[in-house]
Amino acid sequence: MILYLCEKPSQARDIASVLGATGKRDGYLEGSGSQVTWCIGHLLELLSPDAYKPEWKTWQLHTLPIIPEHWQLEVRSQVSKQLKIIKGLLKGVHEVVLATDADREGETIGREVLEYCLYRGKISRLWLSALDEASIRKALATLLPGQQTEPLYLAGLGRSRADWLVGMNLSRAYTLLGQRNGYQGVLTVGRVQTPTLKLVVDRDRLIENFKPVAYFDVLVQLQVEKGQFQAKWIPPKAHTDEEGRCLNKELADQVVTKVQGQTGVIQSAETKRKQESPPLPLELSTLQQEASRRWGMGAQRLLEVAQALYEKHKAITYPRTDCRYLPCSQRNDVPTIFAALTQSDPSLIPLIQAADSSLISKAWNDTKITAHHAIIPTGSKVHLENMSHEEKQVYDLIRRHYLAQFFPAFEYDQTILQALIQQELFRASGRVEKIAGWKQVLRQEDKKSAEQEDTHPLPQVQIGQPVQVVDAQMHEKQTKPPERYTEGTLIQAMKNIGLQVEDPRLRKILRETAGIGTEATRASIIENLLKRGLLVKEGKKSLLSQPAGRALVDMLPHSVTDPATTAVWEQALDDIAHSPNSQEGLQEFLNKSIFWVQRLIHNVKEKERLGMPIFAGVPNHFMDQPSSQPAAKAMPRPRRRPPNKQAASANDPSLSQSSPEDLLPCPKCHTGQLIKRIAKRGHHSGNHFLGCNQYPQCRHIQPC
Repeated sequence: MILYLCEKPSQARDIASVLGATGKRDGYLEGSGSQVTWCIGHLLELLSPDAYKPEWKTWQLHTLPIIPEHWQLEVRSQVSKQLKIIKGLLKGVHEVVLATDADREGETIGREVLEYCLYRGKISRLWLSALDEASIRKALATLLPGQQTEPLYLAGLGRSRADWLVGMNLSRAYTLLGQRNGYQGVLTVGRVQTPTLKLVVDRDRLIENFKPVAYFDVLVQLQVEKGQFQAKWIPPKAHTDEEGRCLNKELADQVVTKVQGQTGVIQSAETKRKQESPPLPLELSTLQQEASRRWGMGAQRLLEVAQALYEKHKAITYPRTDCRYLPCSQRNDVPTIFAALTQSDPSLIPLIQAADSSLISKAWNDTKITAHHAIIPTGSKVHLENMSHEEKQVYDLIRRHYLAQFFPAFEYDQTILQALIQQELFRASGRVEKIAGWKQVLRQEDKKSAEQEDTHPLPQVQIGQPVQVVDAQMHEKQTKPPERYTEGTLIQAMKNIGLQVEDPRLRKILRETAGIGTEATRASIIENLLKRGLLVKEGKKSLLSQPAGRALVDMLPHSVTDPATTAVWEQALDDIAHSPNSQEGLQEFLNKSIFWVQRLIHNVKEKERLGMPIFAGVPNHFMDQPSSQPAAKAMPRPRRRPPNKQAASANDPSLSQSSPEDLLPCPKCHTGQLIKRIAKRGHHSGNHFLGCNQYPQCRHIQPC
């Protein structure tokens, strides 16, 4: 007997139907020599601290850090019956086919059950990309050996244990410190949640502290033989900022007066044919970004809609993918998918007839395939009438990105003209669409591109041809701050954190693809921040940090809030998932995580011993603050209460540097960080103090 272990009942029914296991039993399906059962998400969870030691039940600083000697799981009470059924079934089978979701979390959900039940028989892996019948049959014919995907499980163990260590220890430590300083709420700290919060806090403060700078454009309306066009003055570099904007109003006014009504000549005229390849098919993060941008749909809601399209409607392939490419072998499925799309929605017939299935876009690339390929339509007929409005929107976007791969590039003629008038240079650009290509399938709803000056055609001109200035005007503008995060752009920032890291040491460690969170978890992380009142939504899209969220970021060590630190962790977990020595990698990862947590808790206890208030001045009502209130101004870091001994003066310390874990920003220069030093001379010799690491440029010191 073979037992198929699925992640959820709906998945089990789909697989059982193909296997012929149609006999309904209590907690499983049976037939044709197979049994199909299911988990209900995680049936097991890590023990709570008090289950390890009674003294860990009470939140006390002296009991930290909480580090289990042997990690243990317990059954979630609401699903204990299903686990008992699975345990009974395992006794009578010679092989288990793991059929949970084909990712790290799915692997962990299934394997932890097998480990808990002490199953030691053969394990195979069913690796599904979609839940339609054809995809299931294809996957059943190519089962993977169990050992091939076991590293995913070990990576999952590393993730869950590291998250437990951070959450249990740091949440307790900083909640206790907050309570001792008058704050009565619970302050949750998360390995991924807290750095994500910091991204929003930093962006909000950047916006609030932004000081706009005036700059000046000079626009002229030029007349040539075959028409008029607008051109923009190119100011000399000596009078521009990094973006080439003129900051000198007097100079801009002078140029307007100088060229008004004057005649010049066309100095250069160049037209080039340009091509734009179709955008790649979608993966989850880009789908979430597009849904947020187009419809204001939240990341978690998008994930729910995509899961329904995958599980309920069998309309799309596996949605929790981080890949935008397709395996070359899937080209054999193109006719089947085209036929299914036509049967499901006759309105697509003109587009599908115009598609060229022989075209090979850059999406077809075996070397770019990860555990899953891009999200595409399945080869099954779907019933659009059974879909909600949101499901139709998302499904249409997915299928159009797929269809775009079978259309030629979008082509246009880009023209750039330069005119010299009274020794001042003016430039105009414009374009003319020549071949619509893939844009007839997927017209981008991009307001910025629609507003660009170069989308307008220009008249034909010749070099040396005279131009007449019909009108000249100066326009005063102001630089703008960055936009606030939306759920879509925050997910993009979480995914591409490696590109934002400025620290050269971390940049060297991190791959450019490094991110925080996973395709499956980023939406829930943002949702949790919203539910806990650390973030709120302003209007339909914008995310704003709240005072309690800002205070939490301020009180924590940099290594806890820095997204780059978490990206290093995620990269280590990814290495475990793809390493032949994953057991050793897991142990090394956990050892480093334990050491890191121990060091952080030691620093917290040391601050507490010295009487240093870490979290002060935040009233309790912040947790209940209405979401309609605007985000507060950046909160100043609380003043540190000095220890009993007087702090060292600026004149007598030696700059002997230690290397503590949490580095605070310097409140004087705002660019350096405060590091612990020891006074070596004078009557303060031997005392510790905090000094800026930009010394001697910055001479700030303070008690530690």
